[in-house]
Amino acid sequence: MPRATITDVAVLAQVSISTVSKALSGNREISEDTRIRVRRAAVELSYQPRGSSRPARSGSTRAVGLLTQDGVGRLSLPVLLGAEDAVGTERMSVLLCDSRGDDVRGAYQLNTLLEHGIDGLIVLADNTNDQPSLGALGVPVVYAYGASTDASDFSVIPDEEGGARDAVRHLVSHGRSRIAHVTGPDSYAATMRRATAWRAALHEAGLRPPTELIQGRWAESTGHAAVDELIDRRVDFDAIFCGSDMLARGVVDQLRDRGRSVPSDVAVIGFDNWELMAVNSRPPLTTIDMRLEALGRAAVSALFAAIGGHARSGVERLPTELVIRAST
Repeated sequence: MPRATITDVAVLAQVSISTVSKALSGNREISEDTRIRVRRAAVELSYQPRGSSRPARSGSTRAVGLLTQDGVGRLSLPVLLGAEDAVGTERMSVLLCDSRGDDVRGAYQLNTLLEHGIDGLIVLADNTNDQPSLGALGVPVVYAYGASTDASDFSVIPDEEGGARDAVRHLVSHGRSRIAHVTGPDSYAATMRRATAWRAALHEAGLRPPTELIQGRWAESTGHAAVDELIDRRVDFDAIFCGSDMLARGVVDQLRDRGRSVPSDVAVIGFDNWELMAVNSRPPLTTIDMRLEALGRAAVSALFAAIGGHARSGVERLPTELVIRAST
């Protein structure tokens, strides 16, 4: 008879895989009723967590898992490259699973990785919002790009606030003093972090925003609309800090259509260093690089330490990098 999996327990108990993990590990976030239901399901299925009979490190499969929701690969591929660079010195493999934002697919992929006997797992978010903890899985877990909601987990994330401050300081150093900000919706932590840092950096320089931040979807069309709003309202601005390169690309295109020269009239800076957008913009975009390959290397380094018995907790914020191009 096939060995019961964590997915089987979740289905029988009618809860998520992360709830099963938390219930079986004694996490206090789980209600007593849910805990009892999960344990009954585990007993009925004779389920045993993968980690309860894991081999010693010397008998490992020499593989780590990378579980992501990034369907287009913009985040996962550079993180994977960095992770593979780091594991290469250990003669290990990285097994990539992409749920494409589908929770059911992700649950089965997680179970497959655990059944494969991976030595550790990196959970890569598709945005920088905090992500739910998977609880105890029987193997070390490191969360990347978005931090775990459980402070006892270890997470590696980009220093978005530091990057946004660097963007504003760069503009100020080039004589810009009326710096507007165009960004995404409030549902993204990135929006709030970058906007807060924009205001703080202006205050640090003794400047005030020429207008309140302008928000919309993470799309070029938002950049178009933002430029129209600024010009039509006759806002006095000489620079625009954008919360993403996609927004910045739209801003640059619309400034040109409205007769403003970049960077002579208006300097523009983006965020992400998404080269498809940044390099092919006219002019190419100055932007903030979140150094995703370095993020992957740092995640693997922390994972190896945990596998070796030196697990960490908390959040490590990695510095970003200012990439200067013609738009400033």
